[in-house]
Amino acid sequence: MKKNLSMKIKAALVTAAMLVSVTGCGSSGEKDGTVKVGLLHSMTGSMAISEKAVLDAEKLAIDEINEAGGVLGCKIEYQEEDGASDPSTFATKAEKLVDQDGISTVFGCWTSSSRKAVKSIFEDYDALLFYPVQYEGMESSSNIIYTGAAPNQQIVPAIEYLIDQGYQKFFLIGSDYVFPRTANMIITAQVEAAGLEVVGEEYADMDQTDFAAIISKIEEAQPDVIINTLNGTSNVSFFKQMSEKNYTSENYMTMSFSIAEEEVATIGSDILKGHMVSWNYYQTTDTEKNKEFVKAYKEAYGEDRVTSDPVEAAYDAVYLWKAACEKAGSFEVDDILAAIEEGGISYDAPEGTVTIDGANHHLAKPVRIGQVGDDGLIYEIYATDGPVEPDPYLETYDWAVEAGIKPLE
Repeated sequence: MKKNLSMKIKAALVTAAMLVSVTGCGSSGEKDGTVKVGLLHSMTGSMAISEKAVLDAEKLAIDEINEAGGVLGCKIEYQEEDGASDPSTFATKAEKLVDQDGISTVFGCWTSSSRKAVKSIFEDYDALLFYPVQYEGMESSSNIIYTGAAPNQQIVPAIEYLIDQGYQKFFLIGSDYVFPRTANMIITAQVEAAGLEVVGEEYADMDQTDFAAIISKIEEAQPDVIINTLNGTSNVSFFKQMSEKNYTSENYMTMSFSIAEEEVATIGSDILKGHMVSWNYYQTTDTEKNKEFVKAYKEAYGEDRVTSDPVEAAYDAVYLWKAACEKAGSFEVDDILAAIEEGGISYDAPEGTVTIDGANHHLAKPVRIGQVGDDGLIYEIYATDGPVEPDPYLETYDWAVEAGIKPLE
């Protein structure tokens, strides 16, 4: 992206500030040295229901790393900013962090709208964003590390699973922004390539609370399964209004891509039990590392708190950044990126070993289909044998190439 002169001058000053801030502890190993990172999430607004837990996971990872001695002799300090569930606010706060505050690495965002709003800022200032949430793909930025799932690690295998289970009529419902619309473009192409049918496609505003009209359309279409890409508090309204009509998973099975344990706790297991979700990790994932992670998370934030895929991906992101810094021997973004692009940056994560693809900056990850239990936890009903390599542009799927799926802005 071509920078204007003002942006170039700002970026040069920021780079200088970053170098000053990391040289002391990064090179000399001074015990009192620190390195500062940014945490940029929605602490208010419709997305706070999901993002507060992600923020907590990042803080937990930072605390653990600091207790173990830090990174390159430095203790990590963090600065929080509230994106307030608004893409323009995310952009303003991202520029504040990297420009005014001279912070080179930020962990943040949830929605694709927020990520796209900050993308050019991280590219223009040569800063680094670790993005922790599954998304629609069709993107690969040199200044973003995507620690959530690419579409071939969540959306595509979920639809494959449903087709294998005999579902034939799909109704698509989502929030009205880039992730649901791109996801539904992918799903429609995949379903139609299998000779099956999308019987409805509806979108809701992020803060929408009245779903009567959409529920009427679902009733009229009589789908076998609802594919749900609603985000934030609108999920609460939709499922509660379905429940008020006594609809359960036996009437209308739902496969959701943005409902994890945190959202189940808010909506209620009595409403969501039996419904399906697709992620890479659940609190119930059976690894020794996950047992340690769940224990540490609950000890830090309370026994009633739950982990989730975005929580775990955010936690992993901090450790992956640490590994990249240590491989590079530096906190400078260009050095970190060179280490990442050389390959081999991995972490023994709660979900299993994850590895950054040096070419597209996504992770190789396992895929897990889950079902909500009576206790509000999610239990695996299908999993891949091991990590799935990321394919953010779906270049390995003939039906996607033939459909000409393109990124949406």
